This record gives sequence, structure tokens and C-alpha cells, in this order.
Amino acid sequence: MNSADTSMREYYAARAPIYDEVYQRPERQPDLQWLKRRIADWFAGRAVLEIACGTGYWTQFIAPVAARVTATDAVAEPLAFARLRPDTELVSFVQADAFALPATLGSFDAAFAGLWLSHVPRERRREFLAGLHARLAPGARVALIDNTEAQCRDLPIVEQDADGNTYQLRALPDGSTHRVLKNFPAEPELRSMIDGIGTRGRYWHGAHFWAFWYEVAR
Repeated sequence: MNSADTSMREYYAARAPIYDEVYQRPERQPDLQWLKRRIADWFAGRAVLEIACGTGYWTQFIAPVAARVTATDAVAEPLAFARLRPDTELVSFVQADAFALPATLGSFDAAFAGLWLSHVPRERRREFLAGLHARLAPGARVALIDNTEAQCRDLPIVEQDADGNTYQLRALPDGSTHRVLKNFPAEPELRSMIDGIGTRGRYWHGAHFWAFWYEVAR
């Protein structure tokens, strides 16, 4: 684990008690309602592997419609909150690195990652997808959602590295400030990301969130 990975995990461990505030903002509710309706379309009756589930906000909507759910996160503190979510009694919560998903997780015919891809370095996106697809059956559905650039009104980009990754400075109630990798991929980047490994890609862009879903190539 490099220093950037360590810093990110420390940030989300400290942020876990207040993380749900991002979903409570009134202006975000129309987008969130649209996405919640899509959950049933994406995952009804499927075995779902959730990546970076955090405090389980999306897990609670996936679990009632899916055949089974395994929700993973690299950080223990958010997982503790996720286990308290309603309708998640049958969810298997596993602490696991998104870049090193163990074979013991089993095989799935769907996967979901909410507000995770933006934290993946641009140069590691294919690496992440290769590891994810290794846990998925051919034809499995993958759905990704994340923030649009509207977030930058509150959290402006303060830095860009040589690989094009962008960074924000985020303050927590304890007074600490954290440098957080946060990318905002456009639709062409997402489609390029699955070139040769995914098919039937579809994209939606709301005011505050975007969604991209596709099928693992057979």
C-alpha cells in the first residue's frame, strides 16, 4: 500500500460518522431518486458484488432486489456503519481491497461501485476493472455511479498531476485537512475504459451524479 492509499483510507475512516451528509442535500434528491429506481432494473435477481460500499448507503437499496449481495470496502470504520443498515441482514460484508479482490469472494453476475471510480487513478482504471471482472461471469452487468463536476462548486480542484489526476482539499470536523484524489471522467473516457472488455455501455448525466453501466464481454 502506498502513501496515497494510506491517506485515502485514513480520510474515509475519519469521515465515516458523517459520510451520509452527502446524500442529504436537497438539491441532490432528484438525481438520487432516479438512481434508486435504476437499482431494481440493474440488479433484480442478480448476485451482486459491491465495491467500496462505504457506510452502505447504496447497499440498503441493492439488497432487497438482489438474489445475494457481497459488499466490500477496504476500511473497517465505514463497514461498521454499513452493517447497521436496514434490509442488509443477509448481506455478506467483507473488508477487501478493490485492487486485490480475493477469489474467496466467489463469482457474481453483477457488480456496483458508488462514488468509487473517481478515486481510482486514471492510470489504474483498467487494472481495477481487470481485478473486478475476474470475479464476474461473462455477460455480468456492471454499474458505476459518481459525482458530476457540480461538486467542484463546494470542493474546487486544487491540483493536477502529470497523469491528469485531479485533487481536492477536504476538511473534517476534527479540524484535519486531507488531499483527496477526485477525478471527473467524461463519457468518452468511460467508454474507452471498457474498450475490448465491456459491451452495451450506457451513460446518464444528471445535475449532481452520473451513471455508467455495461456488460462484461463474453
